[in-house]
Parts: sequence; C-alpha cells; structure tokens
Amino acid sequence: MKHSIKTAAVLGSGVMGSGIAAHLANLGIAVTMLDIVPPDLTEEEKQQGLTLEDSEVRNRIAALSKKALLKQKPSPITTNKSLENITIGNMEDDMGKVAEVDWIIEVVVENLQVKKKVFARIDEYRKEGAIVSSNTSGISVEAMIADCSEDMKQHFLGTHFFNPPRYLKLLEIIPTVHTDPEVLAFMKRFGEDVLGKGVVEAKDTPNFIANRIGTYGLLVTVREMLKGNFSVGEVDSVTGTLIGRPKSATFRTLDVVGLDTFSHVAKNVYDQVEGPEKALFTIPDFMNDMLEKGWYGAKSGQGFFIKKGRDIYELNSKTMKYEERKKLKTAATEMAKQAKGSRNKMKALLSNPGDKASDLVWSVIKPVLLYSAELLGEIADDIISIDQAMKWGFGWELGPFETWDAIGVRESVERMQKEGADIPKWVHSMLENGKESFYQEKEGTVHYFDNGEYKEQQWNHKEIHIKRLKQTNEVIKKNTGASLIDMGDGALLLEFHSRSNAIGLDIIQMVNYSIEEVEKNYEGLVIGNQGKNFCVGANLAMMLMEAQDDNFFELDMVIRQFQNMTMAIKYAEKPVVTAPFNMALGGGAEVSLPAAAIQASPETYIGLVEVGVGLIPGGGGTKELYLKALRNLPKGVSFDLMKVANDVFEKIATAKVSTSAAEAFENGYLDTNDRISTNPGHLLYDAKQRVLGLASAGYRKPQREKVPVVGDAGYAAMLMGAKMMQYSGYASEHDVKIAEKLAYVLSGGRIKEGTEIDEQVMLDLEREAFLSLIGEPLTQQRMQHMLVKGKPLRN
Repeated sequence: MKHSIKTAAVLGSGVMGSGIAAHLANLGIAVTMLDIVPPDLTEEEKQQGLTLEDSEVRNRIAALSKKALLKQKPSPITTNKSLENITIGNMEDDMGKVAEVDWIIEVVVENLQVKKKVFARIDEYRKEGAIVSSNTSGISVEAMIADCSEDMKQHFLGTHFFNPPRYLKLLEIIPTVHTDPEVLAFMKRFGEDVLGKGVVEAKDTPNFIANRIGTYGLLVTVREMLKGNFSVGEVDSVTGTLIGRPKSATFRTLDVVGLDTFSHVAKNVYDQVEGPEKALFTIPDFMNDMLEKGWYGAKSGQGFFIKKGRDIYELNSKTMKYEERKKLKTAATEMAKQAKGSRNKMKALLSNPGDKASDLVWSVIKPVLLYSAELLGEIADDIISIDQAMKWGFGWELGPFETWDAIGVRESVERMQKEGADIPKWVHSMLENGKESFYQEKEGTVHYFDNGEYKEQQWNHKEIHIKRLKQTNEVIKKNTGASLIDMGDGALLLEFHSRSNAIGLDIIQMVNYSIEEVEKNYEGLVIGNQGKNFCVGANLAMMLMEAQDDNFFELDMVIRQFQNMTMAIKYAEKPVVTAPFNMALGGGAEVSLPAAAIQASPETYIGLVEVGVGLIPGGGGTKELYLKALRNLPKGVSFDLMKVANDVFEKIATAKVSTSAAEAFENGYLDTNDRISTNPGHLLYDAKQRVLGLASAGYRKPQREKVPVVGDAGYAAMLMGAKMMQYSGYASEHDVKIAEKLAYVLSGGRIKEGTEIDEQVMLDLEREAFLSLIGEPLTQQRMQHMLVKGKPLRN
C-alpha cells in the first residue's frame, strides 16, 4: 500500500485526545497535540506578567494536558520517555504543522458545527494524501466533512477509540461513501498491526456499534431494576462475572465511566432515533437527580456507590440515600457459581424460571439479544462485528450472538415468543431452515451465519488461537500443567494451563521434555499461553504445605529441579523464546529471563516478587537478572560492579514490577535482544517468527558464564542499605533477614570483590537461602496470608 503513518497530529487535548496522543507516542509515532487558545489569563499568569500573546499562555491547555498524562491512573503512557514524542501547540498559531504529518485526528468537542469549522481549517493546511479522521463517539462522520475537498473526503473516516486508548482493544472504523477503499483497507491493517487494536468496521449510525448496544443494555438493566424493586448492589452481583461481564458489572461500570459521560452518549441516540426506540434511551428520573447533584461516580467521589472508610455503600434509587451493599443469592446463582466457563454459567443461571436472580438476568439479556439482531445491517454488516465490538469495547466474554448460542437459540426464541416478544424475521428464517446456531466450528475453523448460509470467519494470519491450533495441529504431549503443541514450520509451543499457570513439577517435567523433543526434531520452542496471565510464579500452596510438614528434602529436590529447568532453557541447543503477557511474576520471570529471547506483550508486568511472601527467587532469577544487567553494560567502558549489584538488589528487595513491557526494558528485565509485540493478539505469531529467525540465522547456545561478584564489600553495603530502611521505619526485622539472604546470594558469599564464580555456585546460594527462609514461621505466615487474602503481609 502507498500509505504510511510515521507522524500524526491530534486536535483536541482533553482526556480522550491526550490519551490517543499518548497511545501513538507509546508506539514511537511523533505526535503534534494542539488545542484552542485560552480566552483568559489565569491568576498565576497575571502575577507572572504574562499576556494572551505569550506562547506559554496560548499553549497552556495542551501543555497542561501533556503534564496531566504523568498523573492519570491507570497511566496512559508506558514509560515517561513516551512524552518526548509529543509536541504541543495551539490551533491558531500551529495549524501549519498539520501540513507535515501523515495522519490528522480530530478530538474536539462533540458539536457538529465546531467539527465542521475544524475540518475546514484542516482541509486548508493538510498535505495531499494525508489521512484525516474523527474520534467522534456518535456524530455523523458523513455530515462533518460535507463541505471539504474531494481529496480530503477520499482520505477521511471515523476512528473511534475506546477510553482509555492504551488499554481498551476496540477501534471502530467508520468509512463514508467517499472514503477510498484503499485508505479504509490501510487503516484497518494499521489499526491492528501498528496500533495493536481489534478493528471493527461500523456504519455511520448513532453511537456506532458498541456504545449503541452497550448503552441500551445498561438502560434496560436500570429499567428492570426499578421494575423488579432490586437494589443496585443486587443487580451488580448477578450482572458481572456470573454472566461473563467485567467484575464492575453494571453500576460500578457506570461509576467508572461517569454518569455525565454516559448520559451524553445516551442522549446522542435519543436525539437521532424515532418511535419506540427513542423512549428506550430516556434517562430515568433518579439518574437525572444524580446528575443535578453532581454524583457522577468515581470522578466526583460518589455515584451509585460511595466509599466510607473501608466500606462501600450503595445508593437507594428511591430515597437517594446510601445503604449497606446487598447481594442477590438464590439457587440459580449458586448453580451458576458451580458451573465452569461463561457459557455454562450463563446457561445455569437462565435455566431456572421463577428464580428471582434467573428472571432478573433473563429480563436483561433477552432485550439485548433482540435489539442486537434487529440492528444487524443497520450498524454493522455481520454478527461478528457486533460480537467483537462488545467483547473488545465493553469487556464481555461473549458477544450477543455468542450468548444466544450459549443459552440455545431455538429454546430461547420459543421462550421469548411465549412471552410475547417480536423475533426478527431473519432469526425466524434461520431456525425454519434448520440452522440451530449463529456460529459453527468445523475442523478448527469458525463459521458464522450470514444471509442464509454459514461463511468461514476470516482471521489475520498473525492471530494464533491455541484452542483452534489444538484442533488442527498435533498435540505432541500433555499433562495436568502443560501441553506441547506443533505450531507448524518446525516450531513447537509449550502452553501452561495449570491453575493461575503456577509452576509445579508437572510444568517442570513438560519444559524438560519439550526441550529434549525440540533438540531432536524441531527448530525451536515458544513458551506461551492464552490464560489470564502468563505465569504468577511457582505453586505457593504446595511449597507451604511441604514446609509446614518439614519436608525439606522434597523442597530441596523441587528447587533443584526448578533450577535445572531454567538452566535447560538457557543452554538448549535450539532457541527457546518466551512470550510473557500481563503478570509474569516470580517463577514466571525466572522462566523468561534465561530464554534465548523474550517476545513480550505491551502490557507485561514482570518482576521478581518473592520477597512479598518472605522469600527470595529460588529458580535462578537473582543470578539471571544480575547477569542480564552485566551483559547490557556499554562495551569497552569501565563500570562499577557495586552499582550493578545494588541496582539488582533494590529491584528484588522492593519487588519492583514493570508497569509495561517498555518499562521492563528500563528495569532491565528486557534488553536489546528482546522484542515487544504491538498487538497482544499477535504475540504467539511474533514469538514463533523470532524462534524461526534465530534458527535460520544459525543459532548457537550461549557459552557457560562466569559471574563476577562484589563479595564481602558488596554484601556489607547492601546489608547497610537494608538496615537503614529498618531504622527509618520502612522495613521490619524479618524484611532485613530476607534482604541479608538476598545480599549474600548477590555478593557470591564471603569472598573477595571481583571474584568470578560459576553460575552453579550462585544457584546453590539461592537454593540454600530459599530453603532457609521458607522454614521461618514469619515467612510461612506471609505465604499463608498471600494464599488467603491475595496480598502481602507485613510482619
């Protein structure tokens, strides 16, 4: 394709505009962020003697927005260095800069006339062929560029990001009748491959796909709450994870989004539709009262819920007072909790007519399914676009049509008819022709119902789905903890699937087998999975149980096997590439650090966190992080070995975890040999390509390393640092004991500074320290607390 985007301009620097600018900057795209010129001086500016003509004043809005990126939670930036890619200015003095960029994104106020003026200015300055888009959440993209030049019309479309842009996957792309098909195709691919998004093509209708259905679903839920006399807490207890929705469910989600924002989105549909649908988007009276009181949710400190001390209270929609939070507990909810997977939970919950919770969920789900079916063809061309939009934009595990399949299309339609519902004609026709579901799986491929027939769902070849991979490729071996799968082209995939992907003997055995198999018959190995997290560490419960039973011989054996496994990864004859994502903690980091290369997802939170449970890394993590730091020192430049050891000591002693893969580079967990996959969905594909690339380049395993250590002097310095933390009240006596063990390992024992020791010596020191600490009652208390409460104990 002839298009390329290396530079961009974002017009409008509010929360959404600055968030988009930050996302582009995170990816290394140079961004110019412009906003309006302030009409008045602030008191501070007056005191400084500034005038409305000073650039500091004229650029104030964009400057403050850029500065605010450092304080927002969750952070819009992956590392502070991203801010270097953002240049600020204003839309009066700096519009000439628009002529220099490849992509111009409008993110100004949601007012058609204002947008038309902005696009007229853009049209005046942009270079021919530059792509222009609007991030509108619902205003007609066709209308806003009606008066622009033909070249701009051909290069214009809607690009609706979901907030926050760094974290939410959905990008709705909305072409106009003028949009050049090549521009549309380029932006779809760019959105997926470069921006890392799940791209859905939407039609130019109010609120497009996700907000149209999502807003409707939320208002339906409010309506059914009022009709059934339920509380907001009761509704949230059954409309969250129990039905495959986010934990924030309905009203906690509204508090996070902001009631003011939600009401604006709802009003956008209300103003643009007619007939019965208009009434569906009417905001209930009690919510209007909340708006008048400024009870917007998290941003105002109170909304449907309020936090008082450690307790959370819910709003009574009738009295407008806050009360103790309630939950709905019935036979149906208990059955659903026992079921495994969202599909089975949903089916269990809805299969109990007459049950209070079952009836509530049915009254919420039914209209959303019917509404989604009625809008097919109006908001999107196929059911896949609707399902993916809801999953990627609202965090649903199942889209509307996947939900319908889960509960049984024919059975649910019959129930709907008995209750007097109107079923869309195309759904009737589907059932009459013997088609019982919206989706079918055939030999590892997914087919979806479309215009009377099933069509194969097309995927980007970079998306590897392990479930489908297992259906089409050989599963070479598996046990309770992991499966070894043929990825094709000479690469194997070792998938962890133990509980929380915690490492136990079963996974250790599979890693060792996988490496042996690869060395004999394949090009290389990828270690990755598609669970909630890559790996949260070793099997803590098993280790605690053994320690409490004084089975230190068994523990010693397990730690030795863990260490042997990480060494096998490091010194495998064929390349081993790990593909961490989300949490890669403790043992998850220890599996990754010795690999030939790490292919990380953008949101990779990696760290050696064992001190949080009273331990230090036992599988070679201390050694590997230290060696990685040494390997990445500038070549030919003298360095301070003590500083390197202290830096590694601090990272492990404070359980420092990266807040992104980009920050993992800064923390030393990733280095120049490692890569980041822009799109998390392409992670396994990229890891496979890395394996094959290393193999084709004639991969040779590393030579066994000697480790230069800081010895006695370094040990004393690190221990002194821990003691100072204790004297300042930041560390307990047990914290110091843990730090002393860690310092002893990093220093290489009581030897001379600069001595080079074999890796195995440091591994032995790690193992001895680990076993010593796990026998401590205070460490066992920390482990127990983590298992029960899910958070560290300070003792």
